[in-house]
Amino acid sequence: MSECLFCAIVRGEAVASPVYEDDTTLAFMNLRQGNPGHVLVIPKAHVEMLYELDVGTTASLFQAVVTVARAIRTAFAPNGLNIWQSNGESAGQEIPHVHIHLFPRMVNDHRIQFYTQTPPHAERDDLDQLAARLRQAL
Repeated sequence: MSECLFCAIVRGEAVASPVYEDDTTLAFMNLRQGNPGHVLVIPKAHVEMLYELDVGTTASLFQAVVTVARAIRTAFAPNGLNIWQSNGESAGQEIPHVHIHLFPRMVNDHRIQFYTQTPPHAERDDLDQLAARLRQAL
């Protein structure tokens, strides 16, 4: 895909600051460093959505995530680490190529908040019904 920025990075046609690379994955610094050490980990093959990843690529991708996460811990000594992946525009995916964010966290950095208000606990019956729907989809 010539129009994909991440594919251009993999091909060496776009500039990036690489951190880690193996046969199937590449990790590089995110342009937006909300906290120092924010890294993106991608499969080298163009895959737009998580749903489309094959088992082997998924295993390699998440092995790279763990490897880079350990390096972030050593290099930046964060108090924590957020790991996220977004699928589709409504989820905030800006580049249509699977990418995993590794975002170092410091106490009281006020960078990411997943809920504006913490939702209440769901009722067990509702959770069981949701689980049943997912089991059926598997």
